[in-house]
Amino acid sequence: MTAALAIFVKTPGLSPVKTRLAAGIGAAAALHFYQLAAAATAEVARICEPWLTPYWAIAEADPAAVAAWPGFASLHQGQGDLGERLHTVYARLQARHGRVLLLGADAPQLTVASLQRALILLDDARTPFVIGDASDGGFWLFGGRTAVPREVWTRVRYSQVQTASELRQQLAPHGAVGSVGRLTDVDKVEDLPVLRDALGALSAPLPAQQALRQWLDTVAIPERCVECEA
Repeated sequence: MTAALAIFVKTPGLSPVKTRLAAGIGAAAALHFYQLAAAATAEVARICEPWLTPYWAIAEADPAAVAAWPGFASLHQGQGDLGERLHTVYARLQARHGRVLLLGADAPQLTVASLQRALILLDDARTPFVIGDASDGGFWLFGGRTAVPREVWTRVRYSQVQTASELRQQLAPHGAVGSVGRLTDVDKVEDLPVLRDALGALSAPLPAQQALRQWLDTVAIPERCVECEA
């Protein structure tokens, strides 16, 4: 049985996308970023076939949304807030595949090796769960190989600096949580220079990652403030 990989997406034209980023670079540029980032994420996922089965986890229950995301099987995220939707997608795929990885489309510097690392951790009897921390306190990846109660997901406060730590706390009674590498997922304009550096540091970037890196070179974004991160 292959593991599942669900990429959470919203469909442009049916739902707002990257609104905080749009405040910094404009709606058209933010949309283009989202399309390039989703394409890069999908390319990484495609290389992982057949040992991973990729899915689009689509926000909208609309035939037009399914048509907008070709290439992989799709499933609807369901209703409710993010915790409810994470539960819906994870529960469906865990019952079908056993091992499941969940991620968004806004950390396109991810690598095949990072997904392999997550599955290696899930194959370890000591770690039924794995989290990839985001630099803002959230998480860019979650993985598991056992059922997760709905309340674990719904008790977490999302888009907060303590999101990943709260998820770990909620999971603690159900098993240990392994960790994969920390990444920056792009929410606002200040994240773009970090992503540009991360893409530039990849030893073997995929074509879609190279295209995103080249596009970032054309966008007016603030330079990364190293002193601010010290």
